[in-house]
Amino acid sequence: MTALTPGTWNLDATHTDVDFTVRHAGISKVRGTFNAVEGSLVVADDATASNVNITIDANSVDTGQPDRDAHIKAADFFETEAHPNMTFVSTEVRAQGNDPQEFTLVGNLTIKGVTNPVELKAEFGGQTVDAFGMTRAGFEAAGEISRKDFGITWNAPLQAAAGGVLVSDAVKIQIDASFVLPAEEGAQA
Repeated sequence: MTALTPGTWNLDATHTDVDFTVRHAGISKVRGTFNAVEGSLVVADDATASNVNITIDANSVDTGQPDRDAHIKAADFFETEAHPNMTFVSTEVRAQGNDPQEFTLVGNLTIKGVTNPVELKAEFGGQTVDAFGMTRAGFEAAGEISRKDFGITWNAPLQAAAGGVLVSDAVKIQIDASFVLPAEEGAQA
């Protein structure tokens, strides 16, 4: 990964999107986002020794349909009363190919109280100082998980002729994240 100023960076939730996509009825896709996310990125002198820690408020799920969101928050899916947060804690940053901007982010994802390792293909978008004097860094990450691996197994069968089920097991994840270096650390950069 290309050089990034060492220090502890804070996730800028207003400039971060945590989105997901699942196949619905085998013929279309449902997309959603989480509107409340927080976290930090600790950048080491050796970028591969860096780590990220993210917490997502599961109650902030937004698919654009309030009834569907209520079902996703219920016991069939996230069971947010018992498990209000999802977390991702990285365990490894691995170079990917010859492009220093691309890497694999490995970590432990916890959903509904179940933790599993995941790998996300990631890209460093760069570091800059914005119009307000804040040092920022941007990243994109994407991956796919099996919701069954996290104990989320609810489904409904489709008509016998069509086969299949209402909600796919595979969930695609897309993250666009912006981190800000606190002013005192950014001033040293």
